[in-house]
Amino acid sequence: MKKYIALITLVIFNINFAYAEVKIGFVEVQKILKNAPQTVAANKKLEKEFTKRTAKLKKVVKKIKDQESAFRKNSMTMSDSERSKKQKEIQSLKIDAQRTEREVREDIDLRRREEIAKVQAQVNVAVEKVAKEQGYDLVLYQGVAYAGKKVDITAIVIKALGKIK
Repeated sequence: MKKYIALITLVIFNINFAYAEVKIGFVEVQKILKNAPQTVAANKKLEKEFTKRTAKLKKVVKKIKDQESAFRKNSMTMSDSERSKKQKEIQSLKIDAQRTEREVREDIDLRRREEIAKVQAQVNVAVEKVAKEQGYDLVLYQGVAYAGKKVDITAIVIKALGKIK
């Protein structure tokens, strides 16, 4: 029995000693992705890339609304066949616009994921750089119930990202 007590005491002592020397940091990835200079640049790049397509789509939507308004205004004076033809035409335009909108949205989402992947790679480089420069033994990203301000190095990593181009 004394052997077990001595062994347990030794294990507890070694665990406490080991934890005393480990420097741990924590980063909030979502906060980094939101505030990193690379994210701002990526958003501007995406906005520029899709400006023409979204502007074209807005014009189509406006055209459809104008046609609907004109249809409502003139529908009483139209024959049944004209009214039916115009309704089908407007419905067809709406379907095309919805398809185009969906395609643009999917393309934007795909490109956004690509740009975020690039930024995440840079975040990983920055985290590793900060950890090595400041002597961290362990840096955690997620799955942490609580991280105090002493171990939160998010701001340091965001600053380091500003130096990475």
